Amino acid sequence: MRPMINRESLLTDIHRVVVKVGSAVITTGDGLNHAAINQLADQLAALREQGMEIVLVSSGAVAAGRQRIFERTSKKSKKYTDMASRQAASAIGQGRLMHDYDEAFARHGLVTAQVLLTRNGLKVRERFLNARNTMERLLEWGVIPIVNENDTVSTRELEFGDNDTLGAMCIGLIGADLFVNLTSADGVFDKNPDNHPDAKAMPTIEKIDAMDIETMCDGTTSVGTGGMYSKLRAARRASQLGVPTFIVSGKGDFDFMTALRSTDRGTLVIPREHAVSSKKFWLAYHDDPAGSIVVDKGAAEALMSKGKSLLPIGIAKVDGCFDQGALVFIKTLDGDELGVGLTNFSSDELCRIKGKRTGDLDSIIGHQTSNEAIHRDNMLLDAAI
Repeated sequence: MRPMINRESLLTDIHRVVVKVGSAVITTGDGLNHAAINQLADQLAALREQGMEIVLVSSGAVAAGRQRIFERTSKKSKKYTDMASRQAASAIGQGRLMHDYDEAFARHGLVTAQVLLTRNGLKVRERFLNARNTMERLLEWGVIPIVNENDTVSTRELEFGDNDTLGAMCIGLIGADLFVNLTSADGVFDKNPDNHPDAKAMPTIEKIDAMDIETMCDGTTSVGTGGMYSKLRAARRASQLGVPTFIVSGKGDFDFMTALRSTDRGTLVIPREHAVSSKKFWLAYHDDPAGSIVVDKGAAEALMSKGKSLLPIGIAKVDGCFDQGALVFIKTLDGDELGVGLTNFSSDELCRIKGKRTGDLDSIIGHQTSNEAIHRDNMLLDAAI
């Protein structure tokens, strides 16, 4: 049995911290909140003084851009919520956001670096590792990397979907020991407090894998894109890496160290006991699944209880059109999601060999280097998609 994890113990042997700050914390209705940015820099500088390396994942570029352009034009009468306008606002606001952060951290003698990422940029393993090497060097130099999605070139609805997801990816990217998610809510509640006055605060979440977070979270913040659902999903992903998550309000009179030591503020999400490898974490979350492989009862039991690879004989159905090497869901006949994995065959090939024994594959689709539909080393069960 693992030792009990509490807030005080989190301060022991913490070397690297990913801090994600939401738009609701550092912006107002009129744009960036300079006082909030300075306060955040003060808090993170205090962590640096204790020897912790910090990576900051920050929202706020879109709000900063809108503020900048509205100051000079009469465009404030229009909402401009379409994708092109949001990307254009982000292009304007990134420089403003980084300028404010640079000045705020400079007061403590700290240097910042802008790191813009896209999901597609992390999709290729070589690029992922190159990004890791760059981050390692920045941290070695004592720099504070400030990470945001490269919204201007993202081709989907801001590819990561929200900076909570980006923050979780950064945990695996740099090998963080703690994930801090600063939000407008004072931690996690058992129900959405905006809709349920009787909602109760949850100081600690012991087993996030067992929680139905979709039912718990029926709303989002008005400023950001994530809401509490995406924060808990990110916390669940961090848990799979063995990394605890601290979700706490970053608004008002905020002191990070006091909040972390106290049980009166925020929510500590305890990580699972057995962590997955960083490679499995990467393969599960680097892309959206392109389709599904539906397995029979025997295959499901072999995967979940025996740690086996998925063989063609256990496949009952194939949904979607995808190529070899694609990320796909693994589902049961009842529609339950068992996990995700990288397929060794295209959807067309799988349709032809599903339910067949491995000895029959050569006669059906020709000689193959692998007989497994998905190798166990290339799948993550119970993925938080």
